[in-house]
Amino acid sequence: MGPSALNPWHRVVLDSNVVVSALLFPVGSLTWTRDAWLSQTIVPLAGQHTEGEIRRVLSYAKFRLSQDQRDRAMNLYLPYCEMVDVGEPPVVPDCRDPSDRPFLELALAGRADALVTGDNDLLALATVFSVPIITPDSLRDMLFS
Repeated sequence: MGPSALNPWHRVVLDSNVVVSALLFPVGSLTWTRDAWLSQTIVPLAGQHTEGEIRRVLSYAKFRLSQDQRDRAMNLYLPYCEMVDVGEPPVVPDCRDPSDRPFLELALAGRADALVTGDNDLLALATVFSVPIITPDSLRDMLFS
């Protein structure tokens, strides 16, 4: 199944860097992804472990966010997500970064149309993973071309 096989609902897994960039940088290159989930052009999938990973990244000292700011950021994301219970984690390819594994598992368990990432460790798995792994630019091109 290639990226052109996205269904009309565009159910996607967004990796933590995509979500955090969209939430924290309102005039950044990924602002359109936030607008896409707010308008329901895409439906992000989320699970317990991926939510935890996004919360962990939001707590990085370099962002200097208070707990209230982190909670408000998550409130701009989670209500627009389809929550998926991954259950028994499916078998996924080995990945260099263990924190990427939950995103792969979520993509399979949630039957995602695509996993959207700029992470080279995940993009390296595109040829061996059954769910398309695409960049944000590729998704934008598919949605708005």
